[in-house]
Amino acid sequence: MNIPFKSAGFAFILFTLFTGIHAQTNYSYWQQHVDYKMEVFLNVENYQYTGTQNLVYTNNSPDDLRRVYFHMYFNAFQPGSEMDIRLQNIPDPDGRMFVDGKSRIAGLKPDEIGYLRASSLTQDGEKVSFNMEGTVLEVVLAKPIPSGGKSTFNMKFEGQVPIQIRRSGRNNSEGVALSMSQWYPKLAEYDFEGWHTDPYIGREFHGVWGDFDVKLTLDKKYVVGASGYLQNPQEIGHGYESPGSKVKKPAGKTLTWHFKAPMVHDFMWAADPEYIHDSLKMENGPTLHFFYKNKPELLENWKNLQPKTAEAMTFFNENIGTYPYEQYSVIQGGDGGMEYAMSTLITGDRKFESLVGVMIHELAHSWFQHVLATNELKHPWMDEGFTQFISSLCMNEVMNQQQENPFESTYNSYFSLVQSGKEQPQTTHADRYNLNAAYGISAYNKGSIFLSQLGYIIGQDKLMETLRRYFDDFKFKHPVPNDIKRTAENVSGIDLDWYLIDWTETTNTIDYGIKEVQAEDAKTKITLERIGLMPMPVDILVVYADGTRETFYSPLRMMRGQKDNPYPNIERTVLPDWPWAYPTLEYVIDKPLSSVQAVVIDPSQLMADINLENNIWQPSE
Repeated sequence: MNIPFKSAGFAFILFTLFTGIHAQTNYSYWQQHVDYKMEVFLNVENYQYTGTQNLVYTNNSPDDLRRVYFHMYFNAFQPGSEMDIRLQNIPDPDGRMFVDGKSRIAGLKPDEIGYLRASSLTQDGEKVSFNMEGTVLEVVLAKPIPSGGKSTFNMKFEGQVPIQIRRSGRNNSEGVALSMSQWYPKLAEYDFEGWHTDPYIGREFHGVWGDFDVKLTLDKKYVVGASGYLQNPQEIGHGYESPGSKVKKPAGKTLTWHFKAPMVHDFMWAADPEYIHDSLKMENGPTLHFFYKNKPELLENWKNLQPKTAEAMTFFNENIGTYPYEQYSVIQGGDGGMEYAMSTLITGDRKFESLVGVMIHELAHSWFQHVLATNELKHPWMDEGFTQFISSLCMNEVMNQQQENPFESTYNSYFSLVQSGKEQPQTTHADRYNLNAAYGISAYNKGSIFLSQLGYIIGQDKLMETLRRYFDDFKFKHPVPNDIKRTAENVSGIDLDWYLIDWTETTNTIDYGIKEVQAEDAKTKITLERIGLMPMPVDILVVYADGTRETFYSPLRMMRGQKDNPYPNIERTVLPDWPWAYPTLEYVIDKPLSSVQAVVIDPSQLMADINLENNIWQPSE
């Protein structure tokens, strides 16, 4: 698919290409595996639930494990929790959680809080000792799990669904009864860095790949949308059954919904007695499910959303890689938009363009997080940023926005962060940003620019090829920043270590300027200067009085390579490599100064140069 992308008057075509270069192979790579079987009963009168969990854990690490940890996320929604205290102390608290100068969590009553507790736990039939510390359950094993070994854990647990405050909960602002995310005891990840036992303070997640088999029992009036594939549609009805088939609902006041979700690292469900359930089977694609409240003001937008979702799915399939599951659900619920395995929760009472926008963003997360499962707490920019990049392109096409530069607002947000002096490196842990605003711009906007600016460095075709290659190499794995860098290097033949370091590990900025343009005999000498600390290659456009144009390109020496001409219809001269340590670069063009009408650094404006005023030279009057 061709993606129209124009910037500063020049048209770029971003497209995906298949590459025959061999995939990267890391023979030392390993990842853990976990399979869940859960049976849960939820009382819709008091929002309390009980459950059993049979968990088979495979230790693929080279280490013997003597402890394991579970995330018990609902415990964050209690007065005095780490989430509550952080909310009260951060200078710019989340407006969904902080109202009238007070933390909403701090005011929760006992029947409004969330909790998740283990009442019993065994390992291979033996009781184990466990200790709850906030949102993390620490388990001392009865016996070590050897490298290559397996253990089966059986847990009985009980929980209470909190008033909807952040992502999950009951009775959200739009009246959705149950948004059930982060609701079950979830095994913590153990990888080459060790255990990841981060408390739930407000940011996102990291999980172990595995298969889920979940049975949910609740009031039969409720309609459920969830991760996974429904196993008993003929008992359920509500649009899940085959056309023309008879629904045979069991007697009684409750109904059990049985879902299986293969090879995912999370499981979400939502339920409401007023849900409408629509489905759309894509040609050569998955079945799309839509769950939304039966309210007249929502119907038109949610009906029109359905073909747009199919268009977005096609766009991502063609430009990243094929969606690997057979279903995807868009579910009204939550507190904004949040991605989950094979599904999303989004608030639904929006203008149509906003509804499409949040759907596109959360759907894109199915690739950048739910197939390419980065650690969102350590590298949120790989998740949110990559999603924002591809969503901007998708939104521009699906909604026919015809933006000349779909990333313009992304760059402007980053520039405002730099000017504020509040920026922290992208290597900052997601919970350790001093400001929510700094986290958001760093993860979403600066993360998106990592890719759009990478396209400036290696070429737009090589960027899109890199994304497809990255998906193929690392799907169903836990990629880290070096993986996207190495993929781009293998595709482009350009060294990029400097780029990854400066952009993500520092707050160094880019600032190149035109220092001087002057006559030199019958020719013109142009002097460029590097003002910022971050190195970059430089594209220069020269416009002449007769209307002709030509470009000059100075590769960065440490790139050890160069990109193809991004403007094939304009003649380009490749200048000598510019070593970063040299503050200036001079070159001479074979035309008199009187013929030069303008000199422009980076006409694409894809380089995140923080001062554009010194990027253009024109002769004085």
